[in-house]
Amino acid sequence: TLRKPISQSSMADWASKNLNMHTQGIFRRRISISNMLSWNGGSIKKPMLITSNRTIKKEACEMFKLVQSYMGDRQTRMDRNHVALVTVTKCWSTQGLRDELYIQLIRQTTDNTCYRSLAWGWELMAISLAFFSPSPKFQSYLEGYIYRHLDSDENIAQRIKELVDLKNKKNSKSRKKRKQNTEDEGLPISTYAKYCYRKLQKVAVTGGKKGLRKPTVEEIMHARNAILTPSLFGSSLEEIMLRQQDKYPGNKLPWVQTQLSQQVLALGGEQTEGIFRIPGDIDEVNALKLQVDQWRIPSGLSDPNIPASLLKLWYRELEEPVIPQQFYKECISNYENPDAAVAVVQLLPELNRLVLCYLIHFLQIFAQPSNVGRTKMDVNNLAMVMAPNCLRCQSDDPRIIFENTRKEMSFLRMLIVHLDTSFIKGLV
Repeated sequence: TLRKPISQSSMADWASKNLNMHTQGIFRRRISISNMLSWNGGSIKKPMLITSNRTIKKEACEMFKLVQSYMGDRQTRMDRNHVALVTVTKCWSTQGLRDELYIQLIRQTTDNTCYRSLAWGWELMAISLAFFSPSPKFQSYLEGYIYRHLDSDENIAQRIKELVDLKNKKNSKSRKKRKQNTEDEGLPISTYAKYCYRKLQKVAVTGGKKGLRKPTVEEIMHARNAILTPSLFGSSLEEIMLRQQDKYPGNKLPWVQTQLSQQVLALGGEQTEGIFRIPGDIDEVNALKLQVDQWRIPSGLSDPNIPASLLKLWYRELEEPVIPQQFYKECISNYENPDAAVAVVQLLPELNRLVLCYLIHFLQIFAQPSNVGRTKMDVNNLAMVMAPNCLRCQSDDPRIIFENTRKEMSFLRMLIVHLDTSFIKGLV
């Protein structure tokens, strides 16, 4: 469900307060906001956003050239993957550059008369959102911009035509013209906008790429491919099952769920102290995530905490939790009643029911007394670490969140202790 973001007038007000107004000409006249936020074929001499940071002042101008290079508006010896890598790495490493990149992309995708350049600008925005979010202050502005492009393909084509006609009248005798291209080369802009809108909602909550290792070319390529091919992480269960239809048509469960669960057991996870509580190395988890999204499980894994951490991440990042939102109240109302808790499971949609039962069956292995002695993870601890990945409280009130957290843990504990999951054995 798309919530309507801030209005056009609010966006104009934000821009007037935060844009670092540029000047031009011999008399250094200030450029209007509309010109500041329209495609520019030249370079810039200061950042788009107001800042006192000297490093950001310098880097912002260099980054604008990188944006132009990626969009094909400036010549470069680097291929586009490496241009994106340098751009993304700058912003991933320096938080103050992130809003600057997004406002530069907004500028270069506004009143752009070359469709290919326009599409590549949106593509770079989509890639960037896979690695970092804008600041909370800038998020609503970016959200408003993306929102206005969700169904704008006809308007964009018309706008390009108008701008081209206007330019042709003004520059009918000019020696050099930028290549005009109103034909669709690649995806419609609305496809990028819809992807960016969903990605922005998620990255604002999850915070983007974590760890110490810098972004890689493989991650850049993966982020680009995700625009058309939904990732196994952050998608809905239905999308994941649809994506695996060609590779595993007979599977009743998500491949990623069963494979990661089996890896945890294969590496002796049920005998590992603090399993699911102690996180795996974040860079190793990121590397495994990249491979799993390409349907590969590497053979060199040795630490069960790595697939265990990724498995938790998969549950946590599902677009809708394993237990859908409409069943949330019923779950926390029956957190002390075993029969009622089990009855809720039977009400779930079939796919959600199977996925949840597989998870509970998996946790029941760890809850066996012989394993608890080694892992120090009894049923209460298992419920505590897994409940937030299965149920999501929608309230913003800290008191309600705190109270419901206890009920969520108790509900999951009821399922681990009382739910009969014997039918799930051997199911894939």
